Amino acid sequence: MSGNRRKALLASAALVGCAMLMTACQDSGSGTAKDAPSADASGSSGSSAAGGEKDSAAKDSGEQGTLAGTGSNENGKIGKCRTDELEVTAKDSTITGDNEGTVAVELKNGGGRDCSLSGYAGVDLKTNAGSLSAKRTGEKAEPMVLKDGKSVYFGVHYPINTSGGSGVRITGLLVTPPDETKSVTLNWPGAGSLPVSEGPGSPVKVGPMGSAGQGG
Repeated sequence: MSGNRRKALLASAALVGCAMLMTACQDSGSGTAKDAPSADASGSSGSSAAGGEKDSAAKDSGEQGTLAGTGSNENGKIGKCRTDELEVTAKDSTITGDNEGTVAVELKNGGGRDCSLSGYAGVDLKTNAGSLSAKRTGEKAEPMVLKDGKSVYFGVHYPINTSGGSGVRITGLLVTPPDETKSVTLNWPGAGSLPVSEGPGSPVKVGPMGSAGQGG
């Protein structure tokens, strides 16, 4: 083999080898550039979305739990008893030998929630001579929480008619719970009449919440 031909073969082999090496380098670099960003983008995006959804779900669940925990009492506070939530009844509780008659009025909580009561109820006797408002006894009225399904009593006191005359005939009882404007009309369970009073003011008195025992 001549020297010139040998040099030509060596040069050709060198060119082919270099071309193969460059192709391998390009393929290797191309694979790295394509796969790495794809993996990073997928991992970052998926984690962020899942985390955001979990955080959002946890926040929503917490807010709903707080609202559900308040129950029927607004902001977790016990609201006052409403007339429509109370079952109001009355019965004669006069003790034989007393100088005055007594009617015990019961307020039973049927509203499905605890509620608060404070002070005196409004009491009016309906008579054949017109409406007669009861005066407060002046006893201290303690605020209280009336549990759902429980009752509280107060007394209505009136003079007994011993005059022998017809007196003032009582035809009904009107009760307005404390801090309410809606009233309940009841049958009067006490004596049928009051003595005629010539003095000023009302002879009928009302005690605060809790001033009468259960049924009297």
